[in-house]
Amino acid sequence: MSKKSGPIAALIADLVPSRAREERPDLDPRYLGYFECFNCQRFYEAHDVLEDLWLETRGPLNLFYKGLIQAAGAFVHLRKSKLNPAARLFRLALKNLHPYAPATEGLDVAEWIDRIQKWLLELEKSDYTANPYHPDQPPRLQLMAR
Repeated sequence: MSKKSGPIAALIADLVPSRAREERPDLDPRYLGYFECFNCQRFYEAHDVLEDLWLETRGPLNLFYKGLIQAAGAFVHLRKSKLNPAARLFRLALKNLHPYAPATEGLDVAEWIDRIQKWLLELEKSDYTANPYHPDQPPRLQLMAR
């Protein structure tokens, strides 16, 4: 358990609707919290919520969570127009997420990888001068229907 676990639990209780927890009792509430934070453009909080789970995960999902954390971190950098650090995190996220395609933990990983590659390509094509993040068209993550 990390020092942040208490505040993370409180954040999740506020963010994750009980309906989501009831629909997906097989998924850790911190994982569900990641989606809630990410979809509210609270990328730093998404990173923190999932990091709390990742720090205690040993086994096959470790790099999956790490890749999702890195993707959220990339958006933290994009919001600050730090385009090179965002690209580095996107590359790390891709490396860590590829083994989990096509789908893991209810996420269409192949589709998420495709979207990350498009944002990375936009950064590279502009020689890191054009930011592909637009707050009025935020990225969204959804779990697949069971």
